[in-house]
Parts: sequence; structure tokens; C-alpha cells
Amino acid sequence: MRTTFTIDEDLAERARQLGINISAAAREGVAAAIRAAMAQSDRAAYERHPERPDPFWAEAEAWSGE
Repeated sequence: MRTTFTIDEDLAERARQLGINISAAAREGVAAAIRAAMAQSDRAAYERHPERPDPFWAEAEAWSGE
């Protein structure tokens, strides 16, 4: 997908001077932001519904030794 965004002129010039591919850097930044948001969402979901001990699993583990 093609999209357009605005970047500060000085920042864009510095990126060019350093040979940074702005499109690739933007893709990496968006991917990192998505990973961070997903991790935050997962953590919030866990905090709302934390795991609790379940006696079923203790019994299921006992079956594995048979």
C-alpha cells in the first residue's frame, strides 16, 4: 500500500546525508509501533483477566506419567 506522510525538512535532509532510506525507516518504525501497541494490549488483557490456578491441569499432568 502506498501512503504519504510529512517529515520535518531538516530531519529528511539529515537522513539523506546519512544514506538512510526514509521509506524503509518509516516501515520499520510503523512495525515497531504495532509490536509495542500489541504488547501493551496483550498486557492490559492479561491484567483484566489474569491466569488463575486450574486444578484440571494438575490432574492432566498426572496423566502424562502413565
